[in-house]
Amino acid sequence: MILFIASMLIAASVAGVFTDTVGELSQAIDDQGVQVSQEVRTDIEIISDSGSSEVFNADGNGDIRLHVKNTGSETLTTDTGVINVFVNGQFETDVTVTLLGDADSWRPGNVVRLDIAGDGISDGDDVRVKVVVNGDEELFEFRAQL
Repeated sequence: MILFIASMLIAASVAGVFTDTVGELSQAIDDQGVQVSQEVRTDIEIISDSGSSEVFNADGNGDIRLHVKNTGSETLTTDTGVINVFVNGQFETDVTVTLLGDADSWRPGNVVRLDIAGDGISDGDDVRVKVVVNGDEELFEFRAQL
């Protein structure tokens, strides 16, 4: 009789652990599905002209100015904490994002302007700028001309 009661207690505790684990696994799969869905619907294009004098030093302060279009189906945030920018492999924190036109958010078809500090870039340097939003990466290359 004691063995029967002990086995029932062990079975009940194992069932409780399995139920909790399955619940956590289900929540993790749901969270991952939402993230993947956002990544699939996110698409951006850098539409700046690499030969334009407006890309580098347009204001005389040595900054990089890029125009980025939302070509996906997801409305994107313009929060600089979500838009990651790398210049020549270095992560940039001095980035300003400006919505262009009458847009109130970065919806599909809308364009933002990225003003990026161009510290350490000299005339004639080949520059690579990588912009990452929701896992979508775009690369822009140009030659700095003062």
